[in-house]
Amino acid sequence: MTSVVVTGGPGLAQTISTRGLAVVADEPADVGGTDAGPSPYELLLGALGACTAMTIILYAKRKQWPIERVTVELEHDRVHAQDCIDCDEKDARLDRIRKRISVEGPLHEEQRARLEEISRKCPVQRTLLGSVEIEEELVLGSYL
Repeated sequence: MTSVVVTGGPGLAQTISTRGLAVVADEPADVGGTDAGPSPYELLLGALGACTAMTIILYAKRKQWPIERVTVELEHDRVHAQDCIDCDEKDARLDRIRKRISVEGPLHEEQRARLEEISRKCPVQRTLLGSVEIEEELVLGSYL
């Protein structure tokens, strides 16, 4: 089980803590934050990119394939779902993430194709594409 604690307030900046490590999440100043750290969506993209790169690197190491660097560029936007068959709302929007992976090293075309396949097996990507259940509990007037 992974455990993370997020604390903050009254501003938008939040401290994310896990395993004795911490990172600050915030929103840009133009939307009310102080720009003290990446936004939640930037952190989400960072998690997907890091997991993708790690998945590729671990697989290549296991196969003893010579990779020198993995770079993952990601973009997130919302698009109108005009032709979305499963959308209940007329003006529904779909989240879209674009992922561009660059693997440097003397690899054969078959190896590159396999690494592209493997990149889709990143656990974070599988979580994002799967069904996620979130159980919530609000505790008022108390601190963790």
